[in-house]
Amino acid sequence: MPDPAHLRALRYRAWHRGTREADYLVGGFFDAHHASWTAQEIAWFEALIDEQDVDILAWAMGVAAAPERLHGPMFDALRRLDYIRIA
Repeated sequence: MPDPAHLRALRYRAWHRGTREADYLVGGFFDAHHASWTAQEIAWFEALIDEQDVDILAWAMGVAAAPERLHGPMFDALRRLDYIRIA
């Protein structure tokens, strides 16, 4: 089970990216999916949020190719963009 303090820190990093678009993309993804993540999936997310916002946005929208190390089910879920809720 993930450490609650670690998850809070990840949530903060997910929602404080520097641009509103990246906040919704990365923060929304975290909020929608983190409750079911394994330790390996958390490690994937940590690798993702170490990347630049502009790159993450381009990869998620399919306008640039993401690094092979990020490909897989988590990346597919990120690219669906069905978790973004803008109030």
